[in-house]
Amino acid sequence: MAEVETIRAAALDKIPHGFLGRVGGVSTGLVAGLNVGFGADDDPEAVAENRRRAGEAVLPGVPLVAVHQVHSPICVTVDEPWDDAHRPTADALVTNRPGTLLGIVTADCAPILFADAEAGVVGAAHAGWRGAHGGVAEATLAAMEALGARRERIAAAIGPAIAQASYEVDDGFRANFTEADGAFFAAGRSGHFQFDLEAYVAARLAEAGVGTVESMGLDTYPDVERFYSYRRSTHRHEPNYGRQFSLIGLPR
Repeated sequence: MAEVETIRAAALDKIPHGFLGRVGGVSTGLVAGLNVGFGADDDPEAVAENRRRAGEAVLPGVPLVAVHQVHSPICVTVDEPWDDAHRPTADALVTNRPGTLLGIVTADCAPILFADAEAGVVGAAHAGWRGAHGGVAEATLAAMEALGARRERIAAAIGPAIAQASYEVDDGFRANFTEADGAFFAAGRSGHFQFDLEAYVAARLAEAGVGTVESMGLDTYPDVERFYSYRRSTHRHEPNYGRQFSLIGLPR
């Protein structure tokens, strides 16, 4: 069994964190590997073991806290850990509590990990186009500030997500964005564009005053062995798809 692959960002070097893919898990079949998604029609025991392995790979011995994600701009603050059965509905979470590990799941959407190392405040956000457009990153920053973080000190890293070359959208999708957002849309076939989600998220973070923004440049769609991808599974007419974790926490 391969070890869990933990991809780290230089901008978050002093903080326990990791962008994980599908390498190192116990799931089999369609979602073989480190599937951590409850909605993937996977064996619940395999998902639980994958989540345990993921947490141990990033910050051993502390509770892993996640949310029920719905592509919203909602961010919650973690004062005390909750279990998976009591996850609140949100798409981002922040904490300043030592001994807490935050996790969000993705399968093409952009995972963002945040840290103000000086203040001891971390955050994680799930930014699909709806969440990013709706302000999930900005909501996460506001919640971090409420715990004592400062935007100019915050480092944010954008992990594995579907890249522009793999993300075809139509005119109806483009209509959700302003004319000024045209820089994130490359011309495609008739009536279609290629959307750069990672660049759009990075620009939103920079405009919000984040001190350091790192884009990892990892495309989930073509890398079958390394990452799960909702769009790839859809194009293959597969009945479901795996999800991967992005984790950040504070040691005890």
